[in-house]
Amino acid sequence: MPAATNPPEYQPTTHDAIVVGGGVAGSALAYALAEDGRKVLLLERDLSEPDRIVGELLQPGGCHALEKLGLSDTLDGIDGINVHGYVILDKNETCHLEYPLIPGPSAATTRPARGRSFHYGRFVMKLRSKCLQHPNVTVVEAAASGLVRDLHDNRVLGVHAIQRPSKDEEVHLECHAPLTFVADGAFSKFRKDILNTAMQAPSHFVGLILHDVVLPMPNHGHVVLADPSPILLYQIGSHDTRILVDVPGSSYPSNTNGALVEHLRNHVAPQLPESGRVRTAFLDALETQRPRVMPNPYLPPSKQGHVPGLVMVGDAHNMRHPLTGGGMTVALNDVVILRNVLNKRDFPDFATAPDKQVRRALKTWYWERKRLSSVINILANALYALFSAGQNPAMQVLRRSCFEYLRLGGECTAAPVRLLACIAPQPMLLVRHFFAVAVYGTWTTFKRERIWWFPRTVYRNFATLATACRVILPLCWYELRGAPKAALAYLAKAN
Repeated sequence: MPAATNPPEYQPTTHDAIVVGGGVAGSALAYALAEDGRKVLLLERDLSEPDRIVGELLQPGGCHALEKLGLSDTLDGIDGINVHGYVILDKNETCHLEYPLIPGPSAATTRPARGRSFHYGRFVMKLRSKCLQHPNVTVVEAAASGLVRDLHDNRVLGVHAIQRPSKDEEVHLECHAPLTFVADGAFSKFRKDILNTAMQAPSHFVGLILHDVVLPMPNHGHVVLADPSPILLYQIGSHDTRILVDVPGSSYPSNTNGALVEHLRNHVAPQLPESGRVRTAFLDALETQRPRVMPNPYLPPSKQGHVPGLVMVGDAHNMRHPLTGGGMTVALNDVVILRNVLNKRDFPDFATAPDKQVRRALKTWYWERKRLSSVINILANALYALFSAGQNPAMQVLRRSCFEYLRLGGECTAAPVRLLACIAPQPMLLVRHFFAVAVYGTWTTFKRERIWWFPRTVYRNFATLATACRVILPLCWYELRGAPKAALAYLAKAN
């Protein structure tokens, strides 16, 4: 008869708030709540420096959110690179997109908008360091294993966590707080039981680091319009440049038998720029590095408040294709808004706050965040659809017309760049310019075709406009479904 096992002995702890996950969203949220005078427990499974191939470019809107949170100094001392804009490469043609001017320190001054690129792990370690130094934050290296729930109304009272001080030792914690914020990332273990949305992965990124290359335009992110889908290049350190190759579909060539490397060498390398050692460094990296693969997920946001005591934030709550580098900006902006709606004046103590008041605050957060998050989500997924046109004639027309439209200058360039920089929280501005791209494509097709091909041209242009609707309208529906009239009016404000 097997020996009886004793149930684990839990060491209880009580805090004003618990944050599960010490990534960008979790660390920033823990610090923001602590700055408001709340006692915060930050649980992170592994406090060593993380190593990821995405989350390495922060748009100007994200840098501004860091300033609002008092965390802008986390961008210092990590060998980061200032980002001035983007360059789109289509074979031998170039489209240069420079970030615009934004208001400066005083009302009468302006300054260029700037993003920042870096090694993801170094940035996260700086955020965690700020939490470790804050007297109101308790950082514990432990894996959250489950939620502590009230047996009567299913309220979340906190989390169970497991510490492993040594290989053979476990310490079980039962952590209590009036509010638990789950920010455990793209592969959240709690999402399935809390949210009613499922993660989709329309493609994968294959990542490598290129050493000592000179990009066609330094201090800019580069998008190569390759076949069948885009390639990203941006410098993340003094000597390091990240390359991300998009592989469409739910599967990719095997990395075990060498099929992935052969695909990269034979199909991707010839489409890279030869200047600045980019192509040569890519081929060298294939010989010395193992390509790393990560899915490019899409997760529409969900309303919250239906589970008392619990809030999902960051990638655990909402994701979009990482093509435009807006993910961290969404997460940081979410923290800014969440901190404002759960402010100390309205919520002096989370423990005594009525559930109805908390639900109302989370509803406000959900719709207020939409002004920026919906722009970033729709833009990222719509651009990916256009830039991975494949063999679809209508999509090819839209991809080419997008490239030419952005080169027109004036507001045709300035407005999309503001959207890309995550400094224009205007969903209708995005929709207007997306359809302007489609109309511009039909106009250029009319000008190019012979008059006797008029019926065929009309048919092709109709197909182009219909395809544009099929790309943008479902994304808008996912973002704005269930919106009350007041929220729609708010989202349309300033457009």
